[in-house]
Amino acid sequence: MSYFPAFLKLNNKKILIVGGGYIAHEKLEHLLDFTLNITVISLDLSEEMSKMINENNLHFEKRAYKTGDIKDYTIVIVAVDDIPLQAEIFAESKQYNCLCNSVDSVDYCDFIFPSYVKKDDLTVAISTSGASPAMAKHLRIYLQNLIPTGISEFLVEMKNLRKTLPKGKERMKMLDKKAQDYINSWSSK
Repeated sequence: MSYFPAFLKLNNKKILIVGGGYIAHEKLEHLLDFTLNITVISLDLSEEMSKMINENNLHFEKRAYKTGDIKDYTIVIVAVDDIPLQAEIFAESKQYNCLCNSVDSVDYCDFIFPSYVKKDDLTVAISTSGASPAMAKHLRIYLQNLIPTGISEFLVEMKNLRKTLPKGKERMKMLDKKAQDYINSWSSK
């Protein structure tokens, strides 16, 4: 079954990453596009993880995961190769109603990380539901090259218009036409 696409608001949501290697770094890098409310627990850290934690003033605990560590978190990312630990944390996450992602173990995931393009307010996510992360990555690169460089300014303009115009069908029609005209102007180039 496919994953349901959703964009989560991470304000006031605590995230825990268990692990400190390459994959943990990759997940941390993605999360930092959306929040700084991240804690990392790991016995060891890669140089990149250490640098990223320090640069973003994130909380880090140099130790092994202990049962109960996830109780105060909304989301936990298990980025370790220890499959029994992934299974244990996933089972525990049900007790605390937190969402769990165990890297490369879809059986222990409530959600997966999509490949995505982010340009200020625009976020385009691509998923193959785990069938081919490589395909999602290459499709992301392809789509990234299609998005015009001025998209951020256009979205600021649209946001301001939405705030100033009264709600209703006329506003919807006008904004829809403006978006369609914008896309048509760069898709015909």
